[in-house]
Amino acid sequence: MQYRMPNINKVLISGHLTRDPEVKYTPAGQIVCRFGIASTRRFKPKDTDEWQERTAFITVNAWGVLAERISKTLKKGDAVYIEGELESRSWETPEGQKRSVVEIRAFKLQNLTRAEAVSLEGEEVTTDTKEEPEEELPF
Repeated sequence: MQYRMPNINKVLISGHLTRDPEVKYTPAGQIVCRFGIASTRRFKPKDTDEWQERTAFITVNAWGVLAERISKTLKKGDAVYIEGELESRSWETPEGQKRSVVEIRAFKLQNLTRAEAVSLEGEEVTTDTKEEPEEELPF
């Protein structure tokens, strides 16, 4: 019998929004919210005593009720904590070039900027269902 390792696709990340959330609707009326975050890590290489920083810029998508709440409460510069999964998609440009991208699909999000902020997970705002949207992202 061959042992089969389970697949895990879980992302936990914090960072700051690089732009205001952008809301669109699919032709079927599904809401999707897209925004970017910058997540910076500090490290000290073994060969130097100076701290360095490296920033990753990541696109995040949220669907449904979570998308609605994000669009109403977050803005550029806000600090957030996100739980989600990685999603990849690919397409072909009108010129025939193949493109692909890896993004985060958010299931839970907490605003870390405002003291009165409550986890967007709090009121059944998460999208814990792993259902795929019926259509492509309208971005």
